[in-house]
Amino acid sequence: MKDEALVITESESGGVYRIVAKGRVDSNSADSLLFTLENALKKEHKTIILNMLQVEYLSSVGIRVILKIYKQAKDSGGDFKIEKPSEIVKNVLGMVALNEMVLTGEP
Repeated sequence: MKDEALVITESESGGVYRIVAKGRVDSNSADSLLFTLENALKKEHKTIILNMLQVEYLSSVGIRVILKIYKQAKDSGGDFKIEKPSEIVKNVLGMVALNEMVLTGEP
């Protein structure tokens, strides 16, 4: 089993705040992802996109982070979406019926 820490990078362009996650989103790393996403919301970014193309594992704790941020963004009049999910992320979100709610329409 590969044990890669979560690496998070952030950028902003054209009113969209993009966060790229690489590695594992599990009980050891979910808090740092939550912190990053909540900070983006506090800065009042209306559109937040989480790129999960390089995420190799998504645990139930990671799913809770995604759902929490999705709800917070909607409650504040913003939008939160996941773009380019890895196959693992796509499968996990599909199993818990979140794929249509949080995935962008892009492949």
